[in-house]
Amino acid sequence: MEFKIIRRQLATVLIVAALALAITGLALLTEITSNSENFGYLYPFILLINGAGVAVLLLLIGANLWRLFRDHRRNVPGARLKSRLVSIFVVLVLAPLLVVYLFSIQFLNESIDSWFDVEIEQGLADALDLSRGALDLRMRDNLDRTRSLADSLYGVPDKDMYEHLRRLRINAGARELTVLAGGYRIIATSSSNPSDQLPLLPSEEMLLSLRRNKFYVALEPRPGDQYLVRTAVLLPGRSGREIRILQGLYPLGKRLGPLAGSVQKTVTRYAELSFLREPLKGGFILTLSIVVLIAFLIAVYGAFFFARRLIAPVQNLVAGTRAVAQGDLDTRLPTSERDEIGFLVDSFNDMIDQLSTARAEARRSETKVENERAGIEAILASLSTGVIALEKNLTIRTANGAAEVLLNQKFRGREGESIASLAQENPGLKKIVEIVQGHLKLEESEWREQVKLPAEGGSRVLVCACTSLPGSFRSRGGFVLVFDDITELLQAQREAAWGEVARRLAHEIKNPLTPIQLSAERMRKKILNVIDPTSAKLLDRATQTIVQQVEAMRDMVNAFSEYARAPAMNRTFLNINHLITQVTDLYPAQHNQPVVRLDLEESLPDISVDAVRMRQVLHNLIRNALEALESQEDAEVALTTKLVEKKKRQYIQIIIRDNGPGLPEDDREKIFEPYVTTKTKGTGLGLAIVKKLVEEHGGEVGIESEVDEGTSVKILLPVEEMNDVKKSVTQEGGTRRQSA
Repeated sequence: MEFKIIRRQLATVLIVAALALAITGLALLTEITSNSENFGYLYPFILLINGAGVAVLLLLIGANLWRLFRDHRRNVPGARLKSRLVSIFVVLVLAPLLVVYLFSIQFLNESIDSWFDVEIEQGLADALDLSRGALDLRMRDNLDRTRSLADSLYGVPDKDMYEHLRRLRINAGARELTVLAGGYRIIATSSSNPSDQLPLLPSEEMLLSLRRNKFYVALEPRPGDQYLVRTAVLLPGRSGREIRILQGLYPLGKRLGPLAGSVQKTVTRYAELSFLREPLKGGFILTLSIVVLIAFLIAVYGAFFFARRLIAPVQNLVAGTRAVAQGDLDTRLPTSERDEIGFLVDSFNDMIDQLSTARAEARRSETKVENERAGIEAILASLSTGVIALEKNLTIRTANGAAEVLLNQKFRGREGESIASLAQENPGLKKIVEIVQGHLKLEESEWREQVKLPAEGGSRVLVCACTSLPGSFRSRGGFVLVFDDITELLQAQREAAWGEVARRLAHEIKNPLTPIQLSAERMRKKILNVIDPTSAKLLDRATQTIVQQVEAMRDMVNAFSEYARAPAMNRTFLNINHLITQVTDLYPAQHNQPVVRLDLEESLPDISVDAVRMRQVLHNLIRNALEALESQEDAEVALTTKLVEKKKRQYIQIIIRDNGPGLPEDDREKIFEPYVTTKTKGTGLGLAIVKKLVEEHGGEVGIESEVDEGTSVKILLPVEEMNDVKKSVTQEGGTRRQSA
């Protein structure tokens, strides 16, 4: 439907464009036929514009012919009737148009030939000769008069030259007389027009004529079809003096000048028309041909247009009948005409309305069910809890996106497949399927259970619940599995519990430590010098042991306190590679000590971290790696950095890898929990504090280890923009003030 609207609009635009081009072209043709001087200039534009108009019309007609041919091949109803109507219209238009065209060409040729007559041409030539003879006579008279005036000026001194010129000008009826020396120096001048300040200096043509012929005479046009006769002769003088020229301007007369100009223009115009006789015929014939061609093309397109309008109701009725026969009850036929065909179309529409009303009632109930189903699917898609609907035979009915994420399994497009077959490739899903099958054997349709699944860098705990499908699904049977990831919740609960334990231990142990240390030191000071040497030595060793153990317990209490309280973060933007280099410089390569090798990616962006806390993290991890490599040959610690992307967010990844003995599988899952350590003298708080500090920075930390192959600790620190950091720092500060 949209394509038809676009096609109709495009056809309208093309028709308007064709008419505009045709009108413009015809206007230009009218211009050149009335003014032949513009024929050569406008001819290319006329051909271009009219050619474009004809091309657009041919394009429209060609499109209609192609559509008519296509309808014939497809047996579209009304195609043959349209062909007959178009053929009749074209014949009715073409016959009279050809008669008018041929008659008009003959009439144009005879009319243009009648414009030109031999007697008129001879009369114009005689008139031109007569005007030229009159002008030549007047010019010779003025030249003779100038020569006579030049003889009168012989021997007149320069100081009296102006007065003589004025008197001679008045007597001779000249407009201006000027005496020049050397061609350009004015000796004296006299003019009848006071506004003429300086006379016109002689041209190169005048000087050349004076040198050759001793005189110069020419007719010069002036505004308003007026002419002036300019004459110049050499003044007689003594030998050895500079050459002097007498220049004169004489009016031609108010009657003779315009008449001569009119005769000249008429003869010139007639000559132009005679020269353009054949081009005029061609121009008029071209104009007529283009008009006839455009009229014919418009008539042909009109034939298609009106034929289409005439048979459109019949085509609509046939198409509507076929659509209803195929089950389309939404078809409605347009009713624009109030005639017999319009009455038939109205009856057809009434019949379709009754049929569609009956079917709409049936579809309404189906739509309601579909809407409810779509609503349930939308709710499931927005849940962070995984949901899987299973048939009674454990084939997949549907699953939401959260289930795919939590179980790392693609369910979309796998509906109808057995979940047990999918579980063969997924250990986590296999474990859940085994639990479901176990409950089904016990005929338990509703149950709840925690499931521990393997995950990258550890394990993940899911709480899984199952219930039977109620309502309309009861006849089909089946179950719904609902599961959620509670790993972080359990971890948070453990950390909260360990934090409370740490606070209480720090409070209960820290208070008696100072009195114990002071009592031991006082006892040593008071008794050491008053007892025998053997007892003194024993006392000294015992008190030193007490003091050392008190210091060790104080360090442990401080570690408890540090783990229990939220660290105050002082973030700044810095380059993590520089910070790592500063920390590793404190671990130089020594004898029997592992080498710390760096592989740092260049051009890492600056990140917002607390430099002191991040140094503590790096020291803890490097020290743990070095201690794990004690007494091992070819020991090596590798520290690498690179920029990675995770969940459409950029992170800087830091990996600290050693080739030590690795960790047992049981210790890997809880290595970051408090009081978990593999060292004989460790407190078990180092990695717990590392995890807490990294998470305070918005990052993640994980561990990968294989026995006898080494251990890798991976840290991900987010790359944040400056505005985000300022906002987070402000929020942290407000939180601390509230907690304080």
